[in-house]
Amino acid sequence: MQKKLIQKYNTPGPRYTSYPTVPYWDENTFSLESWKQTLVKSYRETNQKDGISVYIHLPFCESLCTFCACHKHITKRHEVEDDYIDTVLEEWKLYLQLLGEKPRVKELHFGGGTPTFFSPENLIRLLEGLFENAEIHPEHEFSIEGHPNNTTREHLQALYDFGFKRISFGVQDYDLQIQEAINRIQPYENVERVTLQAREIGYESISHDLVFGLPFHSLEKMKETIRLTKQLNPDRIAFYSYAHVPWVKGVGQRGFDEEDLPTPDKKRELYEVGKQMLEELDYVEIGMDHFALKSDSMYQAMINQKLHRNFMGYTTSNTQVMIGLGMSAISDSWYSFAQNHKSVKKYTDLVKGGTIPVVKGHILNEEDLLIRRHILNLMCHMETDFTEAKFPELESVKNNLAEMEKDELIIFEDNRLKVTEKGRIFVRNICMAFDLRMLRNQPQTKIFSMTI
Repeated sequence: MQKKLIQKYNTPGPRYTSYPTVPYWDENTFSLESWKQTLVKSYRETNQKDGISVYIHLPFCESLCTFCACHKHITKRHEVEDDYIDTVLEEWKLYLQLLGEKPRVKELHFGGGTPTFFSPENLIRLLEGLFENAEIHPEHEFSIEGHPNNTTREHLQALYDFGFKRISFGVQDYDLQIQEAINRIQPYENVERVTLQAREIGYESISHDLVFGLPFHSLEKMKETIRLTKQLNPDRIAFYSYAHVPWVKGVGQRGFDEEDLPTPDKKRELYEVGKQMLEELDYVEIGMDHFALKSDSMYQAMINQKLHRNFMGYTTSNTQVMIGLGMSAISDSWYSFAQNHKSVKKYTDLVKGGTIPVVKGHILNEEDLLIRRHILNLMCHMETDFTEAKFPELESVKNNLAEMEKDELIIFEDNRLKVTEKGRIFVRNICMAFDLRMLRNQPQTKIFSMTI
């Protein structure tokens, strides 16, 4: 039965880090001025004690990993660090002028690219510049993505001393054949070193990113990777499905042949067996693609109904304003989204010309805001309530869900929609039933990865 459901629902679909999703942003109603207005409005609505989130995109990598779908810039020239940091700090000043006061930063995340491409000294220079005219929220959560091959004890100590308590390491898989296929040679010893160093220094949450469905993946290889992962006992595990989207990312995802990838049935088996193994090791499934020990703050956020999801993925802080700094970074004012230029040069030129470097975005209308809330509820809590958040097309959405209800993926109870345990792996499909923008304008070409 499960195999038939996978065949039935394995269709292209978004991961819903936002609604509307980026391909369905209405750029005709968006402008830089409208973005500024909605940002200021949202910031003024936000109580200072709630704080804001800041995401900083550090795009440089020394080599290309062929599984990666991130916006990155490949170079071995580390002299690019200084100018990029200067530009990010100039962009931050443009936002400070717009906000008109010192914001309190509750959540800060360094993503990439490879954030640890930057030297510890330059990361601290970036942080000192950021907080020259901003305050650190007393309940802050600062985090960074680290590459095990180039993250040093000096990186870990310097960031910890500044207030970073969470770090995630991209592991993907420990099998050498897979590592060679995705151009990411990364011995277990390197992951062990940085994990133990982070724990010794005092990091409260250490996460490992694992990917299933990579080329040459098999149950035996995945079981060995999870066995090695357990030896290091990370607090969180992101267990991602490999998103094969070469039509979007080009040659970066054509470093291997299509026949080297596991079939959809084999890929789902990888997930099911992996999930069972993680649960046997006392990890609890959280939202989509994530697992955590009960001692971790992400588990506590789920229990307390405070789990949030945005362009940084799942977070434990639900801030209304998120400002994205750096090339390709996306900002979120709740009422609107704005994305920076994806070219380092264009991004730099705009900032140095005194302009917030936004290239596109979307202003959410009333319908968008209601649907966004439902999708956010489903992605974070596996349920949503129709009591207040009603919209004209609600009955149409319920009709879209009828087949899923018949397949026991969801149940309706007292004006609430709940995802069943059986339906959990199909949560992206369930959210798609709410996605009126996509339903009204079905894509004519491939733009999303497969949901299963």
